[in-house]
Amino acid sequence: MFLLDTNAVSEPIRQTPDKTFMKHFSEHRTSLVISSVTWHELLFGWEQLPEGKRKNAIRAYLFDVVAPSIPVLPYEQTAAEWHARERARLQRRGRPAAFADGQIAATAATRHLTLVTRNLRDFTSFSSLTVESWWGAAPKKA
Repeated sequence: MFLLDTNAVSEPIRQTPDKTFMKHFSEHRTSLVISSVTWHELLFGWEQLPEGKRKNAIRAYLFDVVAPSIPVLPYEQTAAEWHARERARLQRRGRPAAFADGQIAATAATRHLTLVTRNLRDFTSFSSLTVESWWGAAPKKA
């Protein structure tokens, strides 16, 4: 199972989606989930757009494609506890992570899911987390 970061969910609607990413996305389409934090980020970005064709296209993608086909996992107690421990550990090391990234990482780590992101650097400091990038010539492991 793969938990998609926000940039991964957004890749298919880019003007020119990465071919390698799209191949993996298609191959694993029945094994994809997102976190409630990612769903929030997607909706927040959409809500900020001015009315027009782009906003309508993104609305259709989010509500007609993503919502019915990619389950949204909640950020719950076990994830919150993991996140608190990791946040404190990283803070002590002088490597604080973005709060939302910590929530996404916690959702993946506590469910033993592989996190798929274009931004490996945002997640490599977390312990007990498997991270992959599906962009480029081949998948890269963090």
